[in-house]
Order: sequence, then structure tokens, then C-alpha cells
Amino acid sequence: MELYFNEVITTHVAIENWLGQGSGDVQALLSRFNTDFMMIPPTGRCMDIASVSDFFLAQGGSRPGLTIVLDALTLVETWPGGAVVRYRERQSWPGATATVRWATAVFRLIEGKHQWLSLHETWQGE
Repeated sequence: MELYFNEVITTHVAIENWLGQGSGDVQALLSRFNTDFMMIPPTGRCMDIASVSDFFLAQGGSRPGLTIVLDALTLVETWPGGAVVRYRERQSWPGATATVRWATAVFRLIEGKHQWLSLHETWQGE
């Protein structure tokens, strides 16, 4: 359980640093995602690993002061080769309206490393 929660938290710290300050190793961040990774953000636009990579490479430092706060981390299911984790994510930065979303992530164990395989996000309603 803690292993997967740490992966979610560590990845979001790297995202916060990269988008908010342009700091960190973007290639190390991208290596957390499997080559078959698929993300469905709240907009509903499916993003494969190529589009996620393009996004991160183009957006380094684009959200100065970004903070990401995670809570409600829940281990939905585990099996010997992976897990499903659900969590709530709040993003805020100066001059922008804060956003809150629920996310469900699927992880797969590949060569001893837990990689993100799928991420589905939904805006939190009022």
C-alpha cells in the first residue's frame, strides 16, 4: 500500500517542481510512465505517452508557484503485478482558479519498477 501511495506522491512532487519551477529531471519524470500509458484528463481528451511527453516537455516552468495537494489516497485493489489507487488532487497557482479532481491510477510492475499504466481524472463537483 505505502509503496503505491509513495509513487503517487513522489510523481506529483516531480510534476509540481517541473511545471511550477521548471526544475527537476523531466526524463526521470517521464520514465515513471509505461510506454502504453493512457491518460484521460477531466476534459475527456485521451492522451497517450507521446502526447503526455510533449505536454511536459513544452510546459516546464509554465505555472509559477504551482502547488499540488493530494488527499484521500485509497488502495482500491492490488495483485502481484500491480495496483489501482484512487486519490483527490488540488492544483493551485497565483492568478489561476484552483482545481480539484478525483483520479484513479493503474500501476503495473515491470522489471521490478512500478510504472503508471493508466490515469483517469474527473473534476470534483460542488
